This record gives sequence, C-alpha cells and structure tokens, in this order.
Amino acid sequence: MGAYLTRRVLLMVLTLFGMSVLIFVMLRLVPGNIADILVDSAGIADPKEKAKIAAELGLDRPIFDQYLQWIGGLVRGDLGFAYVSERPALEEIAPRIPISAKLAGLALFFSVILGVPLGVISAVRQNSAIDYLLRIISLSGLSLPSFWLGLLILMASVQWFGMIPIYTNEPRGFIDELLLLSIPAAAVGFRSSALIMRLTRSSMLEVLRQDYIRTARSKGASQTTVNYEHALRNALLPVVTIIGIEAAFLVGGLIVTETVFNIPGVARFLVEAILWRDYPIVQNLVMLIAFCVVVVNFLVDMAYMALDPRIKYAD
Repeated sequence: MGAYLTRRVLLMVLTLFGMSVLIFVMLRLVPGNIADILVDSAGIADPKEKAKIAAELGLDRPIFDQYLQWIGGLVRGDLGFAYVSERPALEEIAPRIPISAKLAGLALFFSVILGVPLGVISAVRQNSAIDYLLRIISLSGLSLPSFWLGLLILMASVQWFGMIPIYTNEPRGFIDELLLLSIPAAAVGFRSSALIMRLTRSSMLEVLRQDYIRTARSKGASQTTVNYEHALRNALLPVVTIIGIEAAFLVGGLIVTETVFNIPGVARFLVEAILWRDYPIVQNLVMLIAFCVVVVNFLVDMAYMALDPRIKYAD
C-alpha cells in the first residue's frame, strides 16, 4: 500500500508539472499580452512605451526564464503580483476561494442527495409511473444548459417573488450566505444530479438481477435490506466514479453560473484575468483547479477500497 501511495503522489506531481507547462505555453501563444491591452486602452501608439511596460512586467525575458521564475515562486508559496491590480496574486485569489468552494460543495451535495436516492427509487420501481417521471426529469436535466436554467431562475424570481437572487452585498451570516448560494448551486448541480440519477438507476438494475440478490430475498431479507444493504453498496462503484468526475466538471460549470448570479468567485475571476491576459492570476488559478482535480481522483480511488473490500492496491 505504501508503494502504491508513493506512485500515486509521484503521478500527481508529474500531472501538475505537465499542466503547468501546458498552461504557461498556451497563454503565451494567445495573441496579445497585458502590455498590448494597456497600450491600446490608453490610446498610446508609441512602441517604446509598450516595450517599457513589457520590461517592467518581465515579459521581455526568455520564456524559459519566465517559467522558472513562476514555478519556483509557486513551490515557495510566492504567487507573484497581479498585472492589473498590482497587488500580490495570493491576496487577489484567497478571498474568492471559499466562495467558489462553498458553491461547488453545495452543488455537489444537491447532486448526490437527489441523484442517488431518486436513482434507487427509479430502479426499484422500474417501468412504473414514477420511474417514467424520474427518467423524464433526468433527461431534462441533461438537456438544459446551466446558464439557461440560471437565467430562467432569475426571471422566475422576479416574476413570482419580486426579487433577484444575485450576489449584490456581502452576506450577513452563514445562513444568509447558504440561502444566497443555494439557488445558483441548484442550477449548476441539476445536470449532475440527472447524470448521477441515470447512472444509479442503470447500475442498480444490473445488480438487482444478480444471483446473490435472489439468495438474500429467498432467505427472507426485507426489501429495504436487499435494496440498500446488498444492492446499493455494490452499485455505487460506477456512481462514485462519476461523482468524482462531476466534482471536477462543476468547476467549469461555475464559470457561467458565477457570471449569471454575479458571484465574486474564482471561476468568474479567472475569466476576467484571461481577458486582461493577467498571466500570474490565470496560471495560479488553473494550477489550483488542476490540483483539486487530481486530489478528487485520488480520493475516488481510496473510496473504492472502502466500498468494495475485494479491491486491493498492491505494492
């Protein structure tokens, strides 16, 4: 087990290194940089002024030197300075992380707490009216884009309640913030819950046809025991996989959701930084997202062993 964990940690480090090189090179391949944008927005046509700005920001140095400076600072915990605000990048990013983390966590909570139980009900009541209804709802969730659903929620809130559930002022407390984030979390998590519901249903139907399920029933086990203690646990392996994938996918879904609901989170800040070619902000945020993805994948692998004792990771 120790050797396996060592290999996984090394693989995670290698993945993050490859991601750092990829994002660094791709940003430099995008036409224009912060110096071009600042000069154009100020209406300055003097190329010397542009060269001066590029030199002040270190953009005139060889790209390899720029990468070593950034990755070395990242390892030491120094994220550099934002080009636009001229403040430390850590000070710009840190306040936004808890907001996006709460939103993503709440969306994932909604996805799991709705998707798994409804998927089980749909499988147990196969071909019944409630099964058809839940399948229609899940298909609708997969078909509706999160941004369209968010706009629909905003219009319905104005029409029915006379208010717009957007992030305008700082929440007064935890409950206030939870209520404020619950609507956008439901919008971004609706698709994930639909996917989890459909996968849970198909996995449960496959397990319910196994011989050991018939054996449990023949021994007089109750329907609840058969469904939740025998069938669900074995059906959860593919569901856990998709939950891990959706947890990473939610970060991408937050970009649109935070914009629609005016939430000052990481995803919205990332879009603004890309438009301004604010390299330190973009690079550090992408690395943060990549780190979250590899950690989630690692936790999913560890969850396999807890769900199925037959799975062992050999040294």
